[in-house]
Amino acid sequence: MDRPGAVNRPGPAALRVRHAVRAWLDAHGPVPAVAVALSGGADSLALLTGALAEGLDVRALVIDHGLQEGSAAVAERAAATARRLGARRAEVLGVVVDDAGGPEAAARTARYAALDAARDGAPVLLGHTLDDQAETVLLGLGRGSGARSLAGMAAWAPPYGRPLLGVRRADTRAACAELGLTPWEDPHNLDPRYTRVRVRTEVLPLLEDVLGGGVAEALARTAASLRADNDALDGLAPAPSGPELAVEELAGLPAALRIRALRSWLAARGARALTGTHLAAVDAFVTDWRGQGPTAIPGGSAGRRLQVHRTGGILRAW
Repeated sequence: MDRPGAVNRPGPAALRVRHAVRAWLDAHGPVPAVAVALSGGADSLALLTGALAEGLDVRALVIDHGLQEGSAAVAERAAATARRLGARRAEVLGVVVDDAGGPEAAARTARYAALDAARDGAPVLLGHTLDDQAETVLLGLGRGSGARSLAGMAAWAPPYGRPLLGVRRADTRAACAELGLTPWEDPHNLDPRYTRVRVRTEVLPLLEDVLGGGVAEALARTAASLRADNDALDGLAPAPSGPELAVEELAGLPAALRIRALRSWLAARGARALTGTHLAAVDAFVTDWRGQGPTAIPGGSAGRRLQVHRTGGILRAW
């Protein structure tokens, strides 16, 4: 995980990481105490060093998904590194990953649940980089999930903060090297069975080659621009939350506001992982009513589906 001895003086990449953490704190702080989600990989390890360099009271939370042989030892080494670097506490959180929604989604659900349960009221800093943001935008584009998905990940979506969304993955690796730290290399990050891995190793490099470079940065700028637009439209859209929704409340709204209102209502009913296809099917109850039967959307728990239907002028979901 790291070489013995004191951590080296920071070089340019480590300073870029530290300045990114400082900029995040200026925008979203003050937060004197934080939890850092630490995998032991370069991104989260660099984030940990940046948070410590900024004088934050850091608690490291290491998730052991139990999906690989030796994962417990990897997690313990990450926690030990965090303590050596100066984290106030470092603990390993074991999780159980089921098969709901596929391995990537199931692992993410288990991870976030464990982080939320262990954070003790502190914000949790995540090591997502500009490269992760670019991959997220491309995945959203391919799935047709709409502007909200194309807006990517937020720098601050309480309780989760992402200070490194403007930092390249190459910088986190360089920062670790400058500081004498050897990050863990997750074999899943090279496994082509995972969609995100293929986007990272095949799709983005091809786009960079065809379009002459700068694609990841352009996708990240697109995400930031769309997020600002989404925030403005979200503020204008109604946010119904009751068990029933009158069609007449939505029928006269522009599509951008109507879809947002439906998304908000469905989320309050327990919907999750909504796609553009799901929302279009529910929107048809409002804009293209022909007496169609119920439509199923992902529900709020593993293996559960919500049924949305229209009776008269009322939408209901159960």
